[in-house]
Amino acid sequence: MACGDRHAPVSGAGVRLALLGGFALSAGGAPVAVSVGAERLLAFVALCCNGNVPRGLVAGTLWPDATERCALASLRSALSRLPAAGRAALEIGPAELRLADGAGVDLRDARSLARRILAPGTAPGRDGLGLSAVEDLSADLLPGWYEDWALLEADNWRRLRVHALEALACGFVGARRYPEAVAAAGAAVRADPLRESSQTCLIRAHLAEGNPGDALQDVARYERRLRTELGLPAPAHLWRLVAESG
Repeated sequence: MACGDRHAPVSGAGVRLALLGGFALSAGGAPVAVSVGAERLLAFVALCCNGNVPRGLVAGTLWPDATERCALASLRSALSRLPAAGRAALEIGPAELRLADGAGVDLRDARSLARRILAPGTAPGRDGLGLSAVEDLSADLLPGWYEDWALLEADNWRRLRVHALEALACGFVGARRYPEAVAAAGAAVRADPLRESSQTCLIRAHLAEGNPGDALQDVARYERRLRTELGLPAPAHLWRLVAESG
């Protein structure tokens, strides 16, 4: 065992994987350095929400260009080279892998938050939601990772969090918490700049706060982007929203 692993946990307790904003592994609050290959292995298993993941699926996904035998050998080698904290994050069986029960994953927490926001009857003012919720929903999943499995999960997360941010923005406007509404809608726009419903949330938040100038700037910015990328004008109803506010 390497010196840096001497005090690593022997179970998933105290081990945490961060996937939002970039990969990170920590044990007992201290960062743990891992190789690029170990990052891919741990992230893939963490993203498999159905529990046990067959070794063949892990190997075939992470080493798609290798033969099945070579891919499984690469998986065994990668598992043997994991630091103690990385091994503690996994339950390693002869045929399957799974995330250890005690291991934490920031994406799981963020998904739970998004689903709570989207649940019927949730209200920011009553349910203790604020800018920290906006921050928790503002990070991309594994930015800069271009493997198909990572891109698919990143897209799924983007859609979920954008819906949650839009719901937050509407809830904040209803509660007259306008700075938080602008922050939530702005985060939704940054996540998906071409999404009309997010732009509408942002414009309504600016207008509710009494800032038609900011609303006008955002509509104009949205139109420039639409014309550049899609050759389309901004929807007429956005211009009407600003005009009618005056």
